[in-house]
Amino acid sequence: MPRTQRERLLASGFLREVVKGWYIPCRPEDRPGESTAWYASFWQFCAVYLGVRFGKNWCLSPEQSLSLLSGDWTVPHQLLIRAPKGSNKAMALPHGTSLFDVRAALPPAADRDEREGLRIFSLNAALIACSPRYFPSHPTNVRAALSAMRDVSGLLAKLLEGGHSRIAGRIAGALRNAGRDRMADEILATMAAAGYDVREFDPFEDRPTRALTAREISPYGNRIRLLWEKMRRPILDRFPKAPALALNPRIYIKRVDEGFVTDAYHSLSIEGYHVTPELIERVRSGNWNPEANELDREQANAMAARGYWQAYQAVEKSVARVLRGENPGVVAEEDHREWYRQMFAPSVTAGILKPADLAGYRNGQVYIRQSMHVPMNRDAVRDAMPAFFSLMTEEPEPAVRVVLGHFVFVYIHPYMDGNGRMGRLLMNLMLTAGGYPWTVISLQERKTYLAALEKASVGEEIKPFADFLARLVEKRMAGEPLPPAPVPGEGQ
Repeated sequence: MPRTQRERLLASGFLREVVKGWYIPCRPEDRPGESTAWYASFWQFCAVYLGVRFGKNWCLSPEQSLSLLSGDWTVPHQLLIRAPKGSNKAMALPHGTSLFDVRAALPPAADRDEREGLRIFSLNAALIACSPRYFPSHPTNVRAALSAMRDVSGLLAKLLEGGHSRIAGRIAGALRNAGRDRMADEILATMAAAGYDVREFDPFEDRPTRALTAREISPYGNRIRLLWEKMRRPILDRFPKAPALALNPRIYIKRVDEGFVTDAYHSLSIEGYHVTPELIERVRSGNWNPEANELDREQANAMAARGYWQAYQAVEKSVARVLRGENPGVVAEEDHREWYRQMFAPSVTAGILKPADLAGYRNGQVYIRQSMHVPMNRDAVRDAMPAFFSLMTEEPEPAVRVVLGHFVFVYIHPYMDGNGRMGRLLMNLMLTAGGYPWTVISLQERKTYLAALEKASVGEEIKPFADFLARLVEKRMAGEPLPPAPVPGEGQ
């Protein structure tokens, strides 16, 4: 790029320097310290940068390879690289991340794979080469990878070639822990027949009580099942018990309808829209201009408010089904696409979106603002969503459906936009099913709310999010009203 153009783009905020001579695209309106552009560019930057620096003679560490193979694309604080010409030094990158290239030999070409331009260990090679500490420290990743294995013939060949009797015992124990008993037995029997004394041992600190399915064609469905299993108990220990009294459908839906303005104000404000109670009331009554020729900020706010009103009406119909005793997981699976269609129908009316844009789940990659969590790719979404709704349908505990209904939905991020609003509506449908009162997350709680979601997404730590929602629900159960929208004239 010519120097003049580069300097103009830098000065205007369209480019940001990562390291000397390397840049990423960003938006001029991003605030100082905004991390979204970097997290969205991280993996592609590393793939291109390492390719230029080392050619084809590099690969990610076996531990990082296993993370990617299991579907975990979370941006790491430090990315470890193997390269024969590595410098054994760390290179600082934006927002506390870094890249460390270790001078080390690469695995044979047959033991390497590639994902999104990143050179990685193959699954079998990664399982053998990764540190024993990785198994107990990242159990979800290891179990998800093991659950997607079709057979162990390739793995066995490498274990026998290297005489890896201790590693064979660890992998056999891990397979049995993940419910793959037949594969574990095959490893033990084959190694014994070859004259190796293999002592099986379980490298994990716990054992899933929910059986994983071997029918998954990718690790993503089982990743959702593993997360669900891991997070159930902490939620049950924290969330208030479901009320014993049955809800009056007519009164409950009336209260839900009366709370629309405050719900819409806070939910839309959390997403960055600038709305007021006056605007929400105006678009609710149909007083808005869906055919504006130019989409300015005010028009975008109006369309978002109108879409939320239409989605809210669809959710009220789902609430009525749940109050009649229908399974809330089934209702959510059958109705959530209609919520989404209604939420973005005004954008179709205005010509911003095509009707086909509202069909099915997203067809591209999406990133979450200022989050190190990278949602699943578009193909993985189609594996994960059926598993999610299966778990919702089978889950007997209302509290678990409330917390994980919201969290897992936004963790998968099945749509290009509107996932946060959809997740909060889904949470309230599950609250209804449990006999809890309708609950609104206020704009004032936004920072705490997003930080708790980040801990659950990146660190698999659900306790902060469960505590956060439990506190809000307990206040509502004690009779505290919904958080008010600002009075006219106060704005945000």
